Amino acid sequence: MVSTLDEQRAYGGAATHDVTNQAPPYAPYDASEDAALLEGLRREGAGWSEEDLRRLGRQAGSVQAQEWADLANRHEPELRTHDRYGNRVDEVDFHPSWHHLMRTAIAEGLAASPWADDRAGAHVARTAGGLVWGHTEAGHGCPTSMTYAAVPALRRQPELAKVYEPLLTSREYEPGLRVPTEKRGLLAGMGMTEKQGGSDVRTNTTTATPTSEPGVYTLRGHKWFTSAPMCDVFLVLAQAPGGLSCFLVPRVLPDGTRNTFRIQRLKDKLGNRSNASSEPEFDGTVAWLVGPEGQGVKTIIEMVNCTRLDCVMMSAALMRKSLVEAGHHARHRSAFGARLVDQPLMRNVLADLALESEASTTLTLRLAGAADRAIRGDAQETAFRRIATAVGKYWVTKRGPAFTAEALECLGGNGYVEDSGMPRHYREAPLLSIWEGSGNVNALDVLRALSREPGTAEALFGEFARAQGADARLDAAVVRLRDRLSGASQTTARRLVEEMALTLQASLLVRYAPPAVADAFCATRLGGDWGYAFGTLPEGADLDAIVDRALPVGN
Repeated sequence: MVSTLDEQRAYGGAATHDVTNQAPPYAPYDASEDAALLEGLRREGAGWSEEDLRRLGRQAGSVQAQEWADLANRHEPELRTHDRYGNRVDEVDFHPSWHHLMRTAIAEGLAASPWADDRAGAHVARTAGGLVWGHTEAGHGCPTSMTYAAVPALRRQPELAKVYEPLLTSREYEPGLRVPTEKRGLLAGMGMTEKQGGSDVRTNTTTATPTSEPGVYTLRGHKWFTSAPMCDVFLVLAQAPGGLSCFLVPRVLPDGTRNTFRIQRLKDKLGNRSNASSEPEFDGTVAWLVGPEGQGVKTIIEMVNCTRLDCVMMSAALMRKSLVEAGHHARHRSAFGARLVDQPLMRNVLADLALESEASTTLTLRLAGAADRAIRGDAQETAFRRIATAVGKYWVTKRGPAFTAEALECLGGNGYVEDSGMPRHYREAPLLSIWEGSGNVNALDVLRALSREPGTAEALFGEFARAQGADARLDAAVVRLRDRLSGASQTTARRLVEEMALTLQASLLVRYAPPAVADAFCATRLGGDWGYAFGTLPEGADLDAIVDRALPVGN
């Protein structure tokens, strides 16, 4: 665009307007500049990683990384079923920006490397890194998440773990289909759902037939939603003679030949467009048994627990990213005689969004801390993790779509155009509630934990007890919640889990957040002094303190 009147005249044109009252580009910025994030990192035992996190935050907010994110979504992956000679190859081609994002994520330990790190807090550091690197784009977080989650499941078959775990935990990104053991690093995917069952994986019809070689089977069937088909190995559920079982399926066999993994098509999705999701067909596909026959769900459930936490993490990252972009716009845009950020009603909206974002970030890091300690053998944290991860997955991911819609609205029409990036956040948000178990699946999982594992309820209420007496509204919510447990049913499951989530978030904020944040959250989410949309905080809420904490001057 010609920027001055003299330049326009030189080109024979005439100036019709000047560009004023528009926010400047947000990048570069520091995506780690978030008080709730940094405080939670230290509190949950990963303070030793803060320097690396801050470095990653500056990279995530760089012009280059933001451009990678944009390009990876504008230039979507393309399926090539055959090469030029007619050979079946079933490969997916990606824009170079996708590979830049993946290479950085793997090198920074956002895939499976924490499983090879003995330091307490290693899994927390990874989650915090995801909260920061999530300021780029979410699609490439799918293969890194599944690679992370595959390790504990694979450990159910020690001889396989011995071969593949060192490559899965590597920080080397080496794309391309080759013999897995000849590569410097591997990615893992997951093939669970089928068209007739979805989340009801026990209805799977893919069959697994034993071969003459112990532990080796051949698969035949079709999977309905298998993301990241360019991964090197997959954990797949199939019906063996002994029942539903878990198998390791490599794309390339040890002798260098392609395993049968026919990609029928890539899904045309609402969001998550940078990431390829596919329908693969197995026909004589070679697979290795992971865990005992008939215990496929039990074997793969640890993988699901890990990926559910990542859904919470990515939702929290999307909220934070949307919030800081809305705040940046409000700081630089004026209307009706004042900057938007100084208008009381806009300040109320931003403060309400900030409360939701801090509550989600704080809960995410608490769940990561529980996972880290559970992995190291803490029984109490194992029980808490079991129920709290399902609670967090249900609630935080459901808040994402409403949150991103409100943040987009803060930009008005500017937020509705693709150039702003906000539409991509908005399209991404619903995915995280659907993947790894939709809302109903997670609500039912909470009921299952309560009925079959009584220690989980005790662990949850033990967490609440740490904040007992600090806020009367929180104390009352805990009493209501305990009463509600006695009448829990499928019909009321969502209401129960919602109250669990809000009570859990409130208990964490009462213990760790500044009084202005904790008081406003308890008054609205527990005390009922709130409307039905964001921006309905009551009179008396300290909006300035909440906004200033969430949106430092540097942001």
